[in-house]
Amino acid sequence: MPKSVLPEGRKSAARGIFLLGPAFVAAIAYVDPGNVAANLTGGAAFGYMLVWVLVAANLMAALVQYQSAKLGIVTGRTMPQLLGERMRPAQRRLFWGQAELVAVATDLAEVIGGAIALNLLFGLPLFWGGLIVGAISMCLLALQTRHGQRPFEFVIVGLLAIIAVGFLAGLVVSPPDGGAVLEGLIPRFDGAESVLLAASMLGATVMPHAIYVHSALARDRHGKARDAADRKRLLGATRWDVIIALSIAGVVNIGMLLLAAGNLRGVDGTDTIEGAHAAIESALGPAIGLVFAIGLLASGLASTAVGSYAGATIMEGLLGWRIPVFSRRVLTMIPALIILAIGVSPTWALVISQVFLSFGIPFALVPLLKLTSDRTVMGDAANRPLVNWALGLVVVLVVALNVTLIVLTLMGGA
Repeated sequence: MPKSVLPEGRKSAARGIFLLGPAFVAAIAYVDPGNVAANLTGGAAFGYMLVWVLVAANLMAALVQYQSAKLGIVTGRTMPQLLGERMRPAQRRLFWGQAELVAVATDLAEVIGGAIALNLLFGLPLFWGGLIVGAISMCLLALQTRHGQRPFEFVIVGLLAIIAVGFLAGLVVSPPDGGAVLEGLIPRFDGAESVLLAASMLGATVMPHAIYVHSALARDRHGKARDAADRKRLLGATRWDVIIALSIAGVVNIGMLLLAAGNLRGVDGTDTIEGAHAAIESALGPAIGLVFAIGLLASGLASTAVGSYAGATIMEGLLGWRIPVFSRRVLTMIPALIILAIGVSPTWALVISQVFLSFGIPFALVPLLKLTSDRTVMGDAANRPLVNWALGLVVVLVVALNVTLIVLTLMGGA
């Protein structure tokens, strides 16, 4: 059908589809190897009990990511840039320090996860697997640098599809217990270990670096909205972008926990990704084990590229420094390679890195709440009281979970 005679509704839908993409890149942060470690460990240790944590975390993530994208579209600035403009030099450096530690912790999980996947697939030593993951991530970053964001988004969406198939295929062979899943929606804990895992799952789902980078992704793709009509169009498309992308990520995360709860509960050795993979392969067959490992590799490759993008956004916005992305990629790989070289349990390092990330969430959420509710920043697009209340509740819940974790850990468990 000629373009000129396309119905208006179909033309509008086509334009809307073209605007999708930034949230899919941000969503990779929600299905990285840290999620795999946290979700498999949680399901193997406590069955379906922590399903509610992932559901709540994903709802929080959708709200937060939309706010970050909205900030970029309305202001034409990234969140780190807006913060850097409002802080004194000492404040900027301190804030950058904690944000940079979060970015390093994120990269730790991603490189280690990719190295584990290469070990499972090809038997490569973890250290060399980590180097290969870093090298491939540089190629993905080169694609974004040289050819723009759209081709980069297409590659990331393709990897997201592989991740989804890899982590959900096992549920086709071994469906979860529906009654137990519904029971898992009831909020509860069972001692300090369950709180630790809940904090890890939250840190792996509501990712601080994804909050910072989504404003840049939306700004780089769409630019600053030209007028009220353009802003309405872009925000409407962004809303659907976030809903679709985060729904996919949420299904993948919950699917991982259900797979572990149904097949790994009480099985020895499932406290590591390698052990969980072996148990999945034993219970569901080598084909499912292979697909799972491929999904893990795609997760590591995609997420480490997005993590480097986020780190560069944070540094440029807060400090005004533009370090070549490849140099930054090499520097942030070093902690992960050291851990792989000295023989620390990679799964343990993944879980602890996600707990660390959960402590960084308030440092991203509180400024986001302040910026998006400030009329001098957002104009008439500033948040309404209901949205501010919801964001405030997210901050309170995250802080409460982390305080509970500290208390229970100091008390030696509950």
